[in-house]
Amino acid sequence: MRMTRAIVISTLLIFMKKYFFPEQVALLPVIGRWFLLAILVGVLSGLASTLLFVSLDWATATRLRHPWLLYLLPVAGLGMGWIYYRHGQSVEAGNNLLIDEIHDAKRIIPKRMGPMILLSTVVTHLFGGSAGREGTAVQMSGALADHVAQWRRLRTEDRRILLMAGISAGFASIFGTPLAGAVFGLEVLAIGRMRYDAIFPCFVAAIVSEQIPAMFGIVHERYSVPLVPHASLLTLGAAVLAGIAFGIVGMLFANLTHGLGHWFKRHVRHAPLRPMIGGVLVATAAVLVGGDKYLGLGIPTIVQSFAQPLPFYDFLGKLGFTVLTLGSGFKGGEVTPLFYIGATLGNALGYVLPLPFPVLAALGFVAVFAGAANTPIASTIMAIELFGPQIGIYAGIACVLSYLFSGHAGIYRAQRVEHAKHALLPENRRLPEVTELRKARRQDDDAASE
Repeated sequence: MRMTRAIVISTLLIFMKKYFFPEQVALLPVIGRWFLLAILVGVLSGLASTLLFVSLDWATATRLRHPWLLYLLPVAGLGMGWIYYRHGQSVEAGNNLLIDEIHDAKRIIPKRMGPMILLSTVVTHLFGGSAGREGTAVQMSGALADHVAQWRRLRTEDRRILLMAGISAGFASIFGTPLAGAVFGLEVLAIGRMRYDAIFPCFVAAIVSEQIPAMFGIVHERYSVPLVPHASLLTLGAAVLAGIAFGIVGMLFANLTHGLGHWFKRHVRHAPLRPMIGGVLVATAAVLVGGDKYLGLGIPTIVQSFAQPLPFYDFLGKLGFTVLTLGSGFKGGEVTPLFYIGATLGNALGYVLPLPFPVLAALGFVAVFAGAANTPIASTIMAIELFGPQIGIYAGIACVLSYLFSGHAGIYRAQRVEHAKHALLPENRRLPEVTELRKARRQDDDAASE
């Protein structure tokens, strides 16, 4: 009886595949395979982000209870720099390594990436560095996704898709924004192009990973925007002006961070000394200017930027401390500091633009990130997930303008430029190559004019 039933079902499936739904039937096993792989990546990523949440909460609470830990930041930097110098040079590129591997697979992501970035990020926050956490979550998730790919012996193209799903899962689980996380994994790889072959795994992994921290009682930060005004020429014009400012500041952050990192590599030959010197500078600046509010993640100040007017220079303080921290070689993410910079800059623009400062803080929160990471679509979706659909039109305008006015700069140097923003440039070039090409063209134009 069972054999007869199996034969009938098999015959029916073959008949349907041949005559009625050939493409849809053929798709079912592919969808099922990716569904299971994406769930696995999402669960692993969510667990890794949960560990990161717990670790950073402990590090932040410990630093606040013992302010003297700040004076040990140079020692922590020296130790971290030495560990990466001796054992972590293969993973020091971090998120850029993941992006490079997706574009041009060359080697397996080393297993040490996850533990090393977790430990170094906790050290950065424990001793008072100014950094974020998304870079850590994305690297841990990407490394875990690559282990899954090796375990299943996936071919190169499938491995690339699973790495993209890992990036989406890491972003979604750390910020509690599954839709933005899914799109981020698709959008961050290249400027001007999104590849949709990974859309299903990215969405599944992001949705699953976002659920895991909540199972352990972890609650993501939420920010209140009480009233979003109806769109008018005046308010839309304010969003345009704000978006331009956000893009310029995003570009400034990316260029200063990379520029300082290049300066340290050129003038300080011994790698472990770079974060040690950076630790001295950060600790000294914090003592001189009373910069405790610019250390760590800065979540309390971000929350305040939605509730009350803040000093107009707060965004500059966070920008300076984060550039010093990350540019000198400390580990952690850039995105949460960018949220801080954007929210406080938006708060400051509330003094001069005809939009409520909570709305401008929300726009800055996502738009500075959109410009610095070249991800306007993911950033707009994030605004809707965090602040509600009513802010969508303003967020879209601010994020797109920020993306355009940030130029061909970005916090992820491994991004490719597939379609230039506002100039004719060769395709599939990394951001540093595009920068050099534009410099060469300007020099040629100057020489020709002379």
